[in-house]
This record gives sequence, C-alpha cells and structure tokens, in this order.
Amino acid sequence: MDTGSRTIVLTGASDGIGAAAARQLVDRGHRVLLVGRSPEKTAAVARSLGAEHWTADFARLDEVAALATALRGATDRIDVLANNAGGVFGPRRITTDGNELTFQVNHLAPFLLTQLLLEPLEAGAGIVVNTASSAARLLARPDLDDLTATRGYTPARAYGTAKLANIWHARGLLSRYGEAGIRPVSFDPGNVRTGFATGSSSVLRLVYRTPLARLMLMSPERGGANLTFFADGAPGTTWQPGAFYSQTRLATAEETNPLVHADGLVDLLWERSEALVAPWLG
Repeated sequence: MDTGSRTIVLTGASDGIGAAAARQLVDRGHRVLLVGRSPEKTAAVARSLGAEHWTADFARLDEVAALATALRGATDRIDVLANNAGGVFGPRRITTDGNELTFQVNHLAPFLLTQLLLEPLEAGAGIVVNTASSAARLLARPDLDDLTATRGYTPARAYGTAKLANIWHARGLLSRYGEAGIRPVSFDPGNVRTGFATGSSSVLRLVYRTPLARLMLMSPERGGANLTFFADGAPGTTWQPGAFYSQTRLATAEETNPLVHADGLVDLLWERSEALVAPWLG
C-alpha cells in the first residue's frame, strides 16, 4: 500500500527486527530516525542506510527524556513511533530510577517517550506501534501492587508481564488520545532468530542458543517485515487501532491473554506508569 513518505522513529534499531525493518522502510522511501542503545551498532546501521540516528539507554529515564528533546528538535512531525526496544534480563535489578529493569526498559521507557512525543505525533499520522510478544499470554503474571517485582521474580515472568504492559499501553493510548488522532497498535513479531535473551539467565535464552534455532525461528528480515506492515500500513484499513496482532494477523482469543481486555487494569497501569515518570513529564 502506498502511504507516501513518512517520518518514522524506530527504537531498538541497532540489530534484529529493528535493523531489518529500518532497511525495509528506508527502501520504501520513508525518513527513518533510528534509535539504539549501542553507539557503535546503531551508527553502523545508520551509516549503511544514510539515516539519522540517536542513542539512549532505556535503563535511564533521563536519557529517554533527552532523546525526546533531540527528536523534537529534528522534526516537528512524527508519523510513526515504533516502540521496538526491549529485552529479557537476568537476576532482578533495580535501575537508578528505582524501577525493576525489565519493566522499565520494556514498558516505562517507551511509555515516557510516547508521552513526550505526543505533540509531533498528533501533527503527523499519529501511529504508535508497540512490539509485544506471545510471552504476554504465556508468561505474564501481573501484580500492579508490586511493579518492582519484590515477590516471585523470574526473568521470564518479568518479561511476559512487561509485554502485557505493551499491549495495555496501546489500549490506553487509544482511549485517551484516539480523538486527537493517535492510532496505536501492538503485535507479536513471532519467534525471530536474533541475539535476543542470550545475555540473560532466562530459560528463554535456551531457545535462541539451540543449534535448532535456525529451523525453529524465523529470520530477522521476516520479523522486520511484520513490524514494517504496521509502520507502513493504513490504520483502519491495513490494521485496526487498539488491537493486538499475531504477526500481521489479528490475534485470536487463544493467542491473547484474557487480561488484555481488563479496562480497569489498563487504567491502573496507566496511572501508576504516569506517576513513575512524572519527574520527566514536566
């Protein structure tokens, strides 16, 4: 579908599906603003594409706020914000901001970035794409009274819960800013053959390190194409705002955590997330 040239902010762009999607979107004529954690890897991808790039460590919310300021300085219009950065980690860690690391990197940081970019998003096409995961159904055990995971922490549970938060975030965005033109969506890109989870102590790393990974997992290019489908698509036609997709297909009830539709939890997560990032919202 020809949607014209868009300005697209893409986080997690230094490797994996983010780098693959960046190549595809640049090839389609879009202006892609790349964001990654590694200065070297992000610069290398940007150099190969002739794209602009920034670095930020999502384990530090001050860097997320500085990133938003830099992006607003680079453009007054953002058509697509692809919240693709994330990861699964090892033993429970608390960031300098006082949050559990997995929750902050996967949810709080993109939540803050999105809030700080609402004005240029409203000036553009207003699309927000959250990269979630089937882990939201398989592994999530949310406890919104214990967001720092002092009870029952495991890397897999923390990751699954954060991915459920990505889906809730998209639903919360639509209910609060849909009338202003914000069109959010969340999707599971599928099991992609990348370096994901290899630095963690999670059982998930075993899937990605097995010699059978090449047969079991899809290529980064295919996973990137799933992200590109949303960033390059037409809300309301190609995909439905607020919905959760399994790759590029609307997820079935069996593929979706039933808590996705718990509006009270969506609102509670929003309120608590907003409180946690309040120092950077002004």
